[in-house]
Amino acid sequence: MAAQEPSPPSSLEGNKPGFPKKILANNLEDKHLCNSCQKILRRPLQAQCGHRFCSFCFNKIVSCGPQKCSACIKEDLFEEPTSILKQGGAFPDNAARREVEALAAVCPNEGCTWTGTVKEFEASHEGNCDFMIILCPSCKELMRANEQERHNERECPERTLNCKYCKEPFLLKNIKAHDEICPKYPMICEGCAKKKIPREKYVDHIKFCSKFKAPCRFHVVGCDTSVEKEKIHDHERQCSYEHLNLLLAMGAALELQLQSEKTKVAELSRRCQELELKVSTFENIVCVLNREMERSCTTMEAYNRQHRLDQDKIEILNNKVRQLERTVSLRDLSIVEMEGKMREMSAATYDGIFVWKISDFTKKRQDAVAGRAPAMFSPAFYTSKYGYKMCLRIYLNGDGTGRGTHLSLFFVVMRGHSDALLKWPFNQKVTLMLLDQNNREHIIDAFRPDISSSSFQRPVSDMNIASGCPLFCPLSKLDSKNSYIRDDTIFIKAIVDLTGL
Repeated sequence: MAAQEPSPPSSLEGNKPGFPKKILANNLEDKHLCNSCQKILRRPLQAQCGHRFCSFCFNKIVSCGPQKCSACIKEDLFEEPTSILKQGGAFPDNAARREVEALAAVCPNEGCTWTGTVKEFEASHEGNCDFMIILCPSCKELMRANEQERHNERECPERTLNCKYCKEPFLLKNIKAHDEICPKYPMICEGCAKKKIPREKYVDHIKFCSKFKAPCRFHVVGCDTSVEKEKIHDHERQCSYEHLNLLLAMGAALELQLQSEKTKVAELSRRCQELELKVSTFENIVCVLNREMERSCTTMEAYNRQHRLDQDKIEILNNKVRQLERTVSLRDLSIVEMEGKMREMSAATYDGIFVWKISDFTKKRQDAVAGRAPAMFSPAFYTSKYGYKMCLRIYLNGDGTGRGTHLSLFFVVMRGHSDALLKWPFNQKVTLMLLDQNNREHIIDAFRPDISSSSFQRPVSDMNIASGCPLFCPLSKLDSKNSYIRDDTIFIKAIVDLTGL
């Protein structure tokens, strides 16, 4: 019996894992098992993946957030999102519950002959069986439920009893200790032999009991005779000589002790004088050390003040360095900006004709195909010093309808310093050319702007939308041997008709 585990209490709620397998009277089928605790389903829930779990087991699994279904993983059926267990992701499987509750059941506790269904077991027998093993909360001993009352009343070493004299409760193991202090415990007088004297009245009894033997008044000097109170005076008269000898012996012993104490006092006095001398010496040393400490503290304070001043100077210098670094950074940015403007100015033309040299064509074409740099802008050029500002935009792997098949070339109207003085929309004929470096057969396309298009209105940002030729040049012309690419370089030429300007 002691080897069995305690049976859990009954529960009609979903706060327990499944039923133990041994309650079934017939063979166990896998479909009746929880996929978590591997016991018989209790309040079964069916997850989205189709696996069943006890209500308690499912809530425990998802209490820390969504989890992967271990049964799906084990059966190699894992599929998101249906195999993810989460709060609210399962529904009560009432069909499975009715099927399980209708199964024939027996009590798993040894010696119990109860039989019924799983539903009856849960409703009326689980937790109420007289043969289930329970744990004594006091002594932790295992016992059957029908033995608990007898154990608590007769066998438990931790049970509480009431004293038959004072009626106060105490633990069985403390019975002897209680008898030693119980105020009602019956005592026997050693003088008159009177019995059943409560301990709380025993002291008053012996004060007045004439038969109680009390120690002789000379017991402090060595008389160890105990005499009844009514005979104490006879004892003192009869033993006066012995008492006198005890007193004399005590006096002699006290005198010797006094002499010894005097010697000790003299020795202590001498040692006190030595200690006083040492204390005086130490006091002088401490005074010297205190003066040195004061000087050290003064010096340290001076060092600290100087250190703070130095730290302040360092902070000021650091601020100046940071300010200078910011100034240098701003100037570097200005220099970079100026260099960019100078490069732009050096590449710019002011007659409406612009030739754009594109070197490293192969690498730039690869970058365009890979999508790293699909488009490139040319430097700006002008129709005159105070005329329209323009640039070209090229897609080496094509754009729009020409992507992957043609080289696309576009014309872009840019915002310039003199836009307020110019006529808008832009309405000049534009000619775009891919130059044959043998000067034989240039690829040429030309267009006149659509004045209703936003691409040719006065710019309100740095650049208007590009407009031009998405099918400017078939890439097949550039892939075979040709005279348009030489030394891995091509030249693009733009001509803006200046008529009317």
